[in-house]
Amino acid sequence: MNPSTARLQAETVWKLLATVRERQPLVHNITNFVVMNNTANALLAVGASPAMIHSSDEVEDFVAVSQALVVNIGTLYSEQIAACKLAALRARAAGVPWILDPVGAGATPYRRAAASALAGLHPTAVRGNGSEILALAERTQAAGQGRGVDSLHAPETAVEAARRLAADSQTAVAITGAVDYVTDGHRVAAIENGHSLMARVTGMGCSATAVIGAFLGVERDAFAATVAGLAVFGVAGEIAAQRARGPGSLQVELLDALYALDEATLKATLRVTSN
Repeated sequence: MNPSTARLQAETVWKLLATVRERQPLVHNITNFVVMNNTANALLAVGASPAMIHSSDEVEDFVAVSQALVVNIGTLYSEQIAACKLAALRARAAGVPWILDPVGAGATPYRRAAASALAGLHPTAVRGNGSEILALAERTQAAGQGRGVDSLHAPETAVEAARRLAADSQTAVAITGAVDYVTDGHRVAAIENGHSLMARVTGMGCSATAVIGAFLGVERDAFAATVAGLAVFGVAGEIAAQRARGPGSLQVELLDALYALDEATLKATLRVTSN
């Protein structure tokens, strides 16, 4: 990427972050119990308004008044899947953007079927690790292609599968890892921000998904929103790791970095390439 293109990319990311902070989009989360507090705090820190609404009795009504929906299948159970499907269908009908986090999609037949069914409801964006995206893209894969929420595949090995998934589903697909990749089936962006210490804290990927949800709530271009969300999260994680003493303090430092991130720091730290 030439310097002028890089500056334009950084300017776009900053403008979208400023818009999130100004509009404070309401982000409806149906997420897993392990990360609920983390993701809610990440959304608050970035400037959005989180709501954790899981009951089938109210998800349809709540998603209709939200600016974005986040669906995360980490702690999967039947009632949650029913609520996810109802919310996703209502979001699509109401024009509310939504993002799917297919946690552990290839680990078991039940989880793979649930992730595949939700992917068929036309999410605006999908975010997962390499194994999750491969499992979702290759829906006939045998079980055991992921190790729970851990990825057995580096992000770059899933880029072509992500391209196919994005093109077939008309969605933005993000693969996160040491380098994050985002594609809409045509464009591909690589985000090199972040730090290896982030992998030592549970729910970092889930929080990244929620932050993308906030950007989807203010930006109709799903590719741009997904790149911006991951870029901001990666820069904040990089800053947090420089200040943290270990995984415990990283969580606190990340929230502070998301909250305090300014234009100059973002533009000086951001490393995004695209084609």
